[in-house]
Amino acid sequence: MLETLKQWVLESKRIVFFGGAGVSTESGIPDFRSVDGLYNQKYDYPPEAILSHDFFLRKPEEFFRFYRDKILIDGVEPNPAHYKLAQWEREGRLTAVITQNIDGLHQKAGSRNVLELHGSIHRNYCMRCRKFYSGGDIMKTEGVPRCSCGGLIKPDVVLYGESLDSDVLERSMQALHDADMLIIGGTSLSVYPAAGLIDLYRGDKLVLCNKTPTPQDARADLILRDPIGQVFSQLP
Repeated sequence: MLETLKQWVLESKRIVFFGGAGVSTESGIPDFRSVDGLYNQKYDYPPEAILSHDFFLRKPEEFFRFYRDKILIDGVEPNPAHYKLAQWEREGRLTAVITQNIDGLHQKAGSRNVLELHGSIHRNYCMRCRKFYSGGDIMKTEGVPRCSCGGLIKPDVVLYGESLDSDVLERSMQALHDADMLIIGGTSLSVYPAAGLIDLYRGDKLVLCNKTPTPQDARADLILRDPIGQVFSQLP
């Protein structure tokens, strides 16, 4: 199967990669839904509730306590999967990385056309005046971060109850429509509407690289169960 994947990569000119939390676990970032993931740990409130728009507005102190502890990362480096995707983009083989991750590791590895469906921890904006703050700025604060104007600063991440960015969504849809190969990695394909986007791909090189089965396994042309970094480190 790996040899087939290698050949497909060499033959393709419009690869699109669609990834989730499993892409970054090999960099040391916990998967949200794995046995040891964030959704299986104990907090005063369920993580699903904390990471909602309503909770953010009602209990910003609790939100930012969890956010700094479990979401806002620092000192994490890309892994072989991130670097390989950046290489393919430079070589003109890959047209887009569509990611559900908010860690910015694809950009850190050198990828340029990264479509972040769920936003990024590295962008934060004042809800009153829209002033920009970096992830580093938020790390330096305590309690609820406030803008110089007094407004509440919100991470530019899509919380439960919020819609995906329409421009990112449209660009992702176009990339999937135009792709001649789609590689899906490190995602259970259970989060909608993001997971539904892959239905737009109509090609015959649909590759799934995930440790566990997904709802799209029957449709896949190739399935690999090995860790994604391990697989990508062997690709051309």
